[in-house]
Amino acid sequence: MYLYMVAPCLFGVEGLVANELKAMEAENVSAENGKVFFEGDESILVRANLNSRFSERILIVMDRFRAETFTELFDAVKLINWSDFIGSADAFPVKGYSLDSKLRSVPDCQKIIKKAVVESLKMDYNIAWFEESGSVHQIQFSIIRDDVTVMLDTSGVGLHKRGYRPKANDAPIRETLAAAMCSLSKLRHYHTMYDPFCGSGTLLIEGALLANNIAPGLKRGFSADRWGLFPNEVWTQERMRCDALVKKDTDFVAFGSDIDRHSSDLALANARSAGVDKFLRLNTADIKNFCPIGEKGTLITNPPYGERMLDSKEAERLYGIMGEKFAARHGWSYGIISPDENFEKCFGRKADKRRKLYNGMIKCQYYMYFK
Repeated sequence: MYLYMVAPCLFGVEGLVANELKAMEAENVSAENGKVFFEGDESILVRANLNSRFSERILIVMDRFRAETFTELFDAVKLINWSDFIGSADAFPVKGYSLDSKLRSVPDCQKIIKKAVVESLKMDYNIAWFEESGSVHQIQFSIIRDDVTVMLDTSGVGLHKRGYRPKANDAPIRETLAAAMCSLSKLRHYHTMYDPFCGSGTLLIEGALLANNIAPGLKRGFSADRWGLFPNEVWTQERMRCDALVKKDTDFVAFGSDIDRHSSDLALANARSAGVDKFLRLNTADIKNFCPIGEKGTLITNPPYGERMLDSKEAERLYGIMGEKFAARHGWSYGIISPDENFEKCFGRKADKRRKLYNGMIKCQYYMYFK
């Protein structure tokens, strides 16, 4: 089965998503704002769900068309071959959004799309009532400037939910964003990683998964694996492929610390859940006492800041301490995410490179120092 798919993602990481999909042998990869379209068979669909570090979910694109009236929306959705994917007993809820379009009412769009799918399935299954007691086939739609995309969600719970973090401390960083930061910092399997504000350990864990090429979706399930639509052999083969690609006996080690004892304990528990605790070295420490061992290191961190945990003056005082502790020296790189426009001034030097990223709804800069 050849499929047209899309991977929504955080703004700023579209290039990373496109590159990883190409590496997975996806075809016709095309990045847009906040999403990446691609094509492939069911193996690529399963592979993307298991392996994508930066995507939020994987959806099948059922159709793309233009609609300025509810009649146009209904007629186009009804023409889609829904019975190719949705069984007579399956559930098919509808959700989505509309931006800068004539069809402004999202609830009305949901009703129209639902009705159109029902009418399509009625014709194919020759039944009048759908109990929707089977597996969930979440239908999603987006309408942007009257351009409609109708999709089926194959992931279920978002891909950032790896399954290793049942609990987190205040203001945890999203797993997909943490993975993106590690990738942008070019973290490798022979590196020593540091995070002196480790919190519940997300950056350290994503770093360990990336450095050792461990698929982030190995320990979780997906909506599509309950559909019965794709052979079980495909899921088994792709999981075996993931296992075969894991790097063995790497030199990677990650040192994490936090001023809060509870956070470092939580980080260790989450690392155990992710199966990467052997790579982590954790302790309780204040940033004022940061003293890394070794001559080389890759530091990647998400310090507390004004919009999250500290007032702005306290956050800027903290940046000054970081500037003193994160000295420019050969063999070291530093990656720090912050929404503070005065970060570089408080830190004490200009970044060698910056990248705009979003931490939730907060626009941030990822400041990278490597010279």
